[in-house]
Amino acid sequence: MSQELPYIIPSSQPEVEEVFSAHQTTLDFYQEVKTRTEFNTYCEWYYKLAAQNQRDLQKMRGELNIMGWFRRR
Repeated sequence: MSQELPYIIPSSQPEVEEVFSAHQTTLDFYQEVKTRTEFNTYCEWYYKLAAQNQRDLQKMRGELNIMGWFRRR
C-alpha cells in the first residue's frame, strides 16, 4: 500500500479551475437553452390561446344578444 502512494499526484490548481470553469459554463449553457425553450413553448401557447379568444369574441359579437332584449338600454 505504501508503494502506491508515491504515484498519486494531485492535479495542478489552474488545471482544476479550468475543468470546473468549463463544467460551469456547460451547465449555464444548458440552463439557458432550457429557459429559452420553455419561454418559446409558453409564447406559442399564449398566442394560440389569444387567437382562439379573438375568434370566440367575434363569434359572440355575431350572435343574437338575448339579454339586451330584457334590459332594453
